[in-house]
This record gives sequence, structure tokens and C-alpha cells, in this order.
Amino acid sequence: MIRRCFQVARLGLHRALPGAPCVLPRLNLTSASGSSADSLVSRFCPEKTDFQDYALPNASWSPDMLSLYQDFMEKTKASGWVKVPSFKSNREHIHGLKLPSSLAVPSDKSNGRLFTRCIQVEGQGYEYVIFFHPAKKKSVCLFQPGPYLEGPPGFAHGGSLAAMVDETFAKTAYLAGEGLFTFSLNIRFKNLIPVGSLVVLNVDVEKIEDQKIYISCIAQTRDQETVYAKSSAVFLQLQLEEESPQ
Repeated sequence: MIRRCFQVARLGLHRALPGAPCVLPRLNLTSASGSSADSLVSRFCPEKTDFQDYALPNASWSPDMLSLYQDFMEKTKASGWVKVPSFKSNREHIHGLKLPSSLAVPSDKSNGRLFTRCIQVEGQGYEYVIFFHPAKKKSVCLFQPGPYLEGPPGFAHGGSLAAMVDETFAKTAYLAGEGLFTFSLNIRFKNLIPVGSLVVLNVDVEKIEDQKIYISCIAQTRDQETVYAKSSAVFLQLQLEEESPQ
């Protein structure tokens, strides 16, 4: 008998024993037509949707952020970059996404909200937009922290940058190779980020091997003169396996 399943090592989900592998069934992506980068992007970045896209300019965006956004929008026309929409919930991102029953938890869909979209007032929390390049397997996130993210007076809380890095990693890992779960995340802070300033997160997929996606990030100013943080992460890739007949 051939059993088709996903095996994610040492994930620690589904009440797995310490050190034991965790076996997950394949995610149900009903609109999937292969796992190429193009098909993933088309599922994740629908041309038409009734959901509000929060990754669009508003009055709170600084001139610097708006200018760089417009530069990248030009690149989407000819240079292979894709603007990644950002809805209020990950339920709304991927058409046809259904988690395995073993991971399903009761929740009120109307109250579910992506962490980085939990602040409704424009400019007060996470203002950001992510651009992804399928061929190069890299992303650029434009991030402007608002006053609700303040840590030291006048500066963004380090945790807000860590959350933004992880969110950009997650989107990149999924689009680059169906990575879905953060396995490890490391970040080294270099400088404080003034509230309301532009942070550019340059994210690269370093390699994909052994069901893991290795990613790195440099968060810096637009002119690259100031580095705010350097980070790396490993995401678990859900990969179909077949077991030999018993």
C-alpha cells in the first residue's frame, strides 16, 4: 500500500512526542495546477478580489516610501517583480487553502486578523508592502512603523521589526517553495528605527534542501547607509513523499 503524506521533521505539532517526526497530510489547494512559482504567485496574488488590499498607498505614507513604491510598481511592468497583496487575514490570501484537519482549530472567521494588520487606523501601526521576484526568489518589503509600534521614545520596538521580518520571510518562503512554518528565526539588531521612517527589507532565498527553505534578510535605509538589522530563518517546506509498499 502506498501512502502519500507530508513529513515535517521535529515540528512539534499535533501532539508529537519530543524528538519524534510530525506527519502532516498535504494541504488542500483546490485551485493548484502544479507547484511552480508562477502558479503559486497566481494563487497568492489574484488579479481580482473583493477583499481590501491594505498594501496600497495612503495619506500616512512618507514621500520616501511612496517614491520607492512607485519605482517598484514600474518594475512589475517589465522586470519580473510582482506586488504581493496584503489582506486582513491569511484565510483570504491563498485561494483554495485548507489546513489539514489535524491542524484545524475552532475560531471566529470574522475576528481572525493577520497580526501585522491588527491596527486599523492608517499610519499608526504596520504600513508595508511586499514585492516578490519569482525567478530570483527574492523579496523586498517597504516598511514604515507607526507610533503604536513605539518602544524606546521616538523609535520602533525591536519586536515590531522582528514581526515584519518574519511576515516577509513567510510570504517569500511560500511563494518560493511552499514553505509554510517558521522552523527557526535569528535576528541581530544594529540600529534603532525612528518611528515613521522607511525601512527596506531585502530578502533572499539562499537555498532549498531537505524540505527546508533557508532565507536571509538585511533591513536598512533606502540609501543603504544604515543597517537596522540582519536576520536569517529556516522554513519548513511541505513536500509530497511516497512510502514504499509494505
